Amino acid sequence: METIAKITIRCFFLGMGLLLLWFFMYATADDWMYEFHTQWFDITREQFATMHYCGMMFLKIICFAFFLFPYIACKW
Repeated sequence: METIAKITIRCFFLGMGLLLLWFFMYATADDWMYEFHTQWFDITREQFATMHYCGMMFLKIICFAFFLFPYIACKW
């Protein structure tokens, strides 16, 4: 159980790190990201923002559900 706890907490922190990186890239370079993605897809700025915020929300839920909660259960 201790090994599983170590793995899940590392995965949780890596997921949160990825989430922070994604957020900071979106917060600082959203114009560049929007222009880059509109080369391939015909989307509006609102659709682009919605996709990113939903993606960040999904990643956060996945990290909590699959990594933090099992870590807490293993430690409990």
